[in-house]
Amino acid sequence: MRLVSFVQVLLLLGIAAYLLLVTLENPATVRLPLPLGGGELILSVGMAVTVFLLLGAAYAALLLLPPVVRERLRRRREGRERQRVEERLTATLQARLGALPAPAPAAPPPAPAALPEPEMPRSLPGAP
Repeated sequence: MRLVSFVQVLLLLGIAAYLLLVTLENPATVRLPLPLGGGELILSVGMAVTVFLLLGAAYAALLLLPPVVRERLRRRREGRERQRVEERLTATLQARLGALPAPAPAAPPPAPAALPEPEMPRSLPGAP
């Protein structure tokens, strides 16, 4: 999704640069017909460029807005679900720990037994 928005921004900047070039080359007026046939609108080229640039920016924003809002809502919903699951797990763990019998007192460790003393090696018969 980020690639699409990057391409849209680059395209919009390219159109803006081209229209700026046209504006600088042709400092004249432009006649734009109104949509319902009610005449025409006479604007300077710079004003027409500004109007169409704003329309393009609004169009790009409307294309980008729904996925961003959808992602934000999805993350918020997942956060709420995760919080509910954690609360249930905590309650279950606390209930199980409370239901366990009390542990028996620990017996002291046994005293170490006396180790037998090691025997000294005997010399072999016939050895001095």
